[in-house]
Amino acid sequence: MAFKASVLAAALGAVLASGSAFAADPPSTYTIKAQAEVLKADPFQDRQDFDFAARGFLGTRADPLIKSASGQTVWDLSAFDFLKGDAPPTVNPSLWRQAELLARNGLFKVTDRVYQVRGFDLANITFVKGDTGWIVIDALTATETARAAYDLVTQKLGQRPIVAIIFTHGHSDHFGGARGLVSQADVDSGKVKVIAPKGFLESAVSENVIAGTAMARRATYQFGVYLPKSPTGQVNSGIGPALAVGTQSLIPPTVDIDHTGQEMIIDGMRFVFQVTPGTEAPAEMNIDMPDLHVLDMAENANATMHNVLTPRGALVRDARVWAEYLTQSIRLYGATSDVMITSHAWPRFGKAALNDFLAKHRDAYEYLHDQTVRLMNEGLTGDAIAARLKLPPVLEREWYDHGYYGNMSFNSRAVYQRYMGWYDANPVHLNAMAPADAGRRYVEAMGGAGRVLAMAQTAFQGGDYPWAAELLNRVVFADPANTDAKTLLARAYDQLGYQSEDSLWRNIYLTGAKELRDGVQATGAGLGAGAIDLIKNMPTPLLLDLMAVRLNADKAGKGQVKLELIFPERHEQAYVTVQNGVLIHEAIPAPGPVDATLTLNRTSFLLTAFQGAPLAGAIKSGAAKVEGDPAALTRLVSWLDAPKGDFPIVTP
Repeated sequence: MAFKASVLAAALGAVLASGSAFAADPPSTYTIKAQAEVLKADPFQDRQDFDFAARGFLGTRADPLIKSASGQTVWDLSAFDFLKGDAPPTVNPSLWRQAELLARNGLFKVTDRVYQVRGFDLANITFVKGDTGWIVIDALTATETARAAYDLVTQKLGQRPIVAIIFTHGHSDHFGGARGLVSQADVDSGKVKVIAPKGFLESAVSENVIAGTAMARRATYQFGVYLPKSPTGQVNSGIGPALAVGTQSLIPPTVDIDHTGQEMIIDGMRFVFQVTPGTEAPAEMNIDMPDLHVLDMAENANATMHNVLTPRGALVRDARVWAEYLTQSIRLYGATSDVMITSHAWPRFGKAALNDFLAKHRDAYEYLHDQTVRLMNEGLTGDAIAARLKLPPVLEREWYDHGYYGNMSFNSRAVYQRYMGWYDANPVHLNAMAPADAGRRYVEAMGGAGRVLAMAQTAFQGGDYPWAAELLNRVVFADPANTDAKTLLARAYDQLGYQSEDSLWRNIYLTGAKELRDGVQATGAGLGAGAIDLIKNMPTPLLLDLMAVRLNADKAGKGQVKLELIFPERHEQAYVTVQNGVLIHEAIPAPGPVDATLTLNRTSFLLTAFQGAPLAGAIKSGAAKVEGDPAALTRLVSWLDAPKGDFPIVTP
């Protein structure tokens, strides 16, 4: 999620500025019937989660609006106030229940010395009371929401300094608010420790950089950025209410946790760490507070099945490894922990509830992995497995194994992809046609757009929304100007969204419907000011990788460039060449003649390479020195494409 928050901030700004109306279909009789079936099937009489979520409530902010320094609303605590009473027919009752639980906001006392502010962002922020100050676990997405949480803690519990921040992992909803809590000067002086799993910084700044623009665009679908918060729009994000859109920051860690069992005394409090690389994040850790009998499972255990592969895109996670680390957690901490907290959702109280949860949550990931592989080895493809695989009833009945964020269908295809890749071994898929071309041919083969529309209308009227959507998608990709097809496809997506238990699927369906009706919302999103901390801490090789994937080989043509880059403040140098439409970089001095040697600070280089700022001023002031052709870098930059952050998804 490295660049996600800053890009989504630009997207949300565009949405707020547009003021576009949101039109959606009412629920059909088939959708109403489907919601009634959910009410019959699921154990809604089980109220344990409501007890856990309400326990220890100390109050919330009087003013529901959390604003930035410029006055923009970053978070509205009242935005989900509509989540009261019974679920309307436009929302799956199971998802409504989850949304209602996660919308509860304020300060909660978990146990002696441990407090959480929940509902101020997608994630939780935890405050552990040390002898002299607060140890904070995870720092939310935005400096504004993190500061508001700290202010609430101060208001209710008294003024105390923050003496340490612990990042459980490198996703932006857990570190982005750090500068709203502490200053860099206090960190640099040693007054505040910043603790994270080894590999955190690389994970935080690299996971989404290479494909960051595409991931951010897809994230606007996943999180429903363009949707109003309402019973016909966004109701939840599965693991939290929504993603806060404010000022994102990053403070690099000063202490690495590199092995399970590593122990630290922080302000009189004892913390023992379990490192869990390759689970929910490339670098992640759980935290035991043995003297308090409190276990923090970070984002490795949730009130929902998580994503093994996120819809926005990422490297596929390993469900088998995830399950193994949960087993290790049970063995290490199950016998000594009385309370479990997590980075999302509410705590669990009591050894029995805690251990039952961890075991059955673990079993869900293990079942997902093992049964997907078993069916894969029987010859089933990813799509075939997804259509068939379900958890056994003993696991499926547990609310926390439901698919509010990730689900068995999506995750089983991810497990298949991890082992087998995208290709399903059917030769017809070796050289697949482009979607628009395939759409034209399918529509022609089925008798033309009018006939396909009639077939889709029949499916729609019969409540067969997946088939209606499949047919209509072909027509839209064959002819994106076909308004009737786009309108009916949007209506089908409305019903699929209403029926979905998965909050992300709901957001994706409803966002697709909105864009079919209104078109793509232009965002102008790029690497905004909120990404400055991330860019500053990005390793130079990764920055040059980013330039390499932006090189337009057609623009470069037969052009060649050889550059030597020297960044004195970082004691770094790089040899960069472009030829054959490929950018290659090595962390070495130039081995031979170059077009130019540039000696400058990396910030000036970034402004030129990624923002197009001229170097002339820096050269004139002496901040940059060029030996050789001063136009060499300019020539290279002219071959780079600025990524398009608002490309179409539901149309060609």
